Amino acid sequence: MAASSNSSLSGSSVSSDAEEYQPPIWKSYLYQLQQEAPRPKRIICPGEVENRPKYYGREFHGIISREKADELLGGVEGAYILRESQRQPGCYTLALRFGNQTLNYRLFYDGKHFVGEKRFESIHDLVTDGLITLYIETKASEYISKMTTNPIYEHIGYATLLREKVSRRLSRSKNESRKASVTNEEHTAVEKVHTFRGPHWCEYCANFMWGLIAQGVRCSDCGLNVHKQCSKHVPNDCQPDLKRIKKVYCCDLTTLVKAHNTQRPMVVDICIREIEARGLKSEGLYRVSGFTEHIEDVKMAFDRDGEKADISANIYPDINIITGALKLYFRDLPIPVITYDTYSKFIEAAKISNADERLEAVHEVLMLLPPAHYETLRYLMIHLKKVTMNEKDNFMNAENLGIVFGPTLMRPPEDSTLTTLHDMRYQKLIVQILIENEDVLF
Repeated sequence: MAASSNSSLSGSSVSSDAEEYQPPIWKSYLYQLQQEAPRPKRIICPGEVENRPKYYGREFHGIISREKADELLGGVEGAYILRESQRQPGCYTLALRFGNQTLNYRLFYDGKHFVGEKRFESIHDLVTDGLITLYIETKASEYISKMTTNPIYEHIGYATLLREKVSRRLSRSKNESRKASVTNEEHTAVEKVHTFRGPHWCEYCANFMWGLIAQGVRCSDCGLNVHKQCSKHVPNDCQPDLKRIKKVYCCDLTTLVKAHNTQRPMVVDICIREIEARGLKSEGLYRVSGFTEHIEDVKMAFDRDGEKADISANIYPDINIITGALKLYFRDLPIPVITYDTYSKFIEAAKISNADERLEAVHEVLMLLPPAHYETLRYLMIHLKKVTMNEKDNFMNAENLGIVFGPTLMRPPEDSTLTTLHDMRYQKLIVQILIENEDVLF
């Protein structure tokens, strides 16, 4: 009875360009079928059942046979009972009447009730969702199989608006080749199963998304809502919607860059600009820590105010608070600046004994970084090179900065303390090489 997952939206969630957006004509056939689906009818046990599980109600009839369950249901569509298996005591079954036959499903409970992927707070909701799915898939199986053949996605809504936005952005940045490559890098959308409250329609095929819960998937970046089966046909490269980027810290680097149409995360630009304006000669720059509470304040300011965050000396006179906030930003990235995919290649490059060959190997791996990661790393290394040029005052050379930034910019894919400890010297060496050779490598 595992219901097909579907999803969508009842109104336009792409309303930023209201004058250009033309609402689609939502298709009502599947919605009408859901309204027609049989309603659940609980068959109550007349007597008290001994050893009834506390999470079942009076629809539980104890140990009875399939034949007895069929008799109790009385041929009524939507009628259901729960029973304990005669053959396997301790195992429970949902007996449900649908399509002039009794269907039996193995029933499970782990805090919620389920027979398939979906989990429900109550047996009533499970049965309701199951009847809707059974009815729709029985009545409209051929219709469902053809839903993706005439999509609305390519003509209206997200696709049209996003194509126009990207086109405008490209025209503005046609002379900024690197910027264009960053803002148009491939970005894999993150789609999550979503429960929609109230009727919703799929923004790929325009059909209703049926069921009570987990009706479909929603892209966490652009907010596109589609049936699970339709999501396979939607291009991965979406344009994140700023309205859905709730914070700056802990946000995927590529997502943030694309959403703000910038070369690098603005946290990096703003913090580095502030540090270079008043902190390059500060002793122990990046090594000395600022107060954790104040660093958290800066983080909250960026998450709340974005590029309008005030991190000036009037608010934070201690430059170590700003360097701490920048390091925290890098540590909080879900995918490090030096990505998990390239981590082992950088470590192997660091192990090469010949300096020239090692430099060439590092350069080759750099080319594998996603554009936003590459650009962020390049900009940071230029800045750190400036820090080393003030070593007489701040006592921070490339090796010292490598110790600080090695584990900040790169982390092993597997969460292993042993691997981290073993790789620390190579992490330090990689950052040291990047700083000392930034003019050659980038």
